[in-house]
Amino acid sequence: MRLVPKSLYGRLLATALLATLAALAFAAVAIGAVLERFVMHGLDQQLDAQIAILATAIGPDGAIDRGRIALAAPYDRADSGWGWRIDSPVGTIGSPAAPDPGPFRLEEPPPHLRPDRADRADEPRPLRWRAADGRSGHARALTIPTSAGIVRITASAPRAIVERPILAAMIPLLGSLALLGVALALSTLLQLRIGLRPLGRLREALAAVRGGSDARVPPDQPTELAPLADEINALLDANETALTNARGHVANLAHGLKTPLATLALALRDHDPDGSLGAQLDRIDQAVRHHLGRARAGTAGGASRDATPLRPAIDGLAQALAHIHAARPVTATIDIDPALSVAVDPQDLDELTGNLLDNAWRWAASRIVVGAGRDGQFIRLMIEDDGPGIPETTRSAALQPGRRLDESGDGHGFGLSIARELTELYGGSLMLNAAEGGGLRVTVTLPAA
Repeated sequence: MRLVPKSLYGRLLATALLATLAALAFAAVAIGAVLERFVMHGLDQQLDAQIAILATAIGPDGAIDRGRIALAAPYDRADSGWGWRIDSPVGTIGSPAAPDPGPFRLEEPPPHLRPDRADRADEPRPLRWRAADGRSGHARALTIPTSAGIVRITASAPRAIVERPILAAMIPLLGSLALLGVALALSTLLQLRIGLRPLGRLREALAAVRGGSDARVPPDQPTELAPLADEINALLDANETALTNARGHVANLAHGLKTPLATLALALRDHDPDGSLGAQLDRIDQAVRHHLGRARAGTAGGASRDATPLRPAIDGLAQALAHIHAARPVTATIDIDPALSVAVDPQDLDELTGNLLDNAWRWAASRIVVGAGRDGQFIRLMIEDDGPGIPETTRSAALQPGRRLDESGDGHGFGLSIARELTELYGGSLMLNAAEGGGLRVTVTLPAA
């Protein structure tokens, strides 16, 4: 399982969501702590006020003046959870819900949790109190020195007094934080879509270069992508220069071989009774034509390409091949919209489609079907014949230069490879499949003009 997303969009989105969740969780905890502190401060003030009232009933000798003590609400009910207690050397009194003074009932918090003024003897101190039934509470205690000894006044309140308002405040707060989280997530998605949109436009620009409609990537990119666009354009320039030089060398070599080959063919005319040497020279000539075709082909993504109508090119080749193979009872059906044009040099288109149609005429039993249609920015050309076809296991070998699957016929095995390489040089593709009812279907994808 991949923990880190592979895409930049996924990584940025995951990072933003994790940061948002962490921030919202911290906000919830911090706000909850502030609310608790605020509620506790109010509760301490109530308890301190009650302690102050009770302290007026303590005399200098530790005696308790009961006349000054009144059981006012909410201290007058045993089930209220509010209580107070006065422990004096001369006696103890308390409210109906007075906290139990037994061992471990009143627990002072550790020093690091006490407020700054809690150590003063003349002010109440906070206590953690737990009732006998296990319910937790909150208490404040004040010690008063008298001539008879220490008097301690304790006032307590139920913990629910603190929890209820905090809970009542946290529920809408958490709902608000959840809505805020959704809003932040949506804004993050919007931000990522807007922020990463230049990458999509850069990809489209590269696709346009590969398809031949543009020569270079537009330089007006965002600041972060401008150096990348400059490097891509520099790479395109370097590749174009290197390819131009290579094409020139290949063309010079091929042209340099054609004259010696023609001279050898004339010299062997009277010294080749079985024609085997001539066949080998013819094969070398086909190889030279193959490399000349590659050298003549425009570079993929070139600055300009011809808009060559597809239907006239196919019609002209079909008529010529029908005369060449007049002895074979083959009927060609062509279904191509005259408005379709491809961004391919006319000579390259003739060589590409001519090799495919010639191959179909050689192997068709009685029928050839040629069709074409637009597929986005490409033209899809299909040539079917009802011949023996090519087994799936040998189709890749049939596209290799000089490979012939049947040595009994004529030809030199360069037709399909030339068509494939010319197609790929123009950014297209060539596929071999079985035709419906038997035979071979060749599908060629070329950039639309």
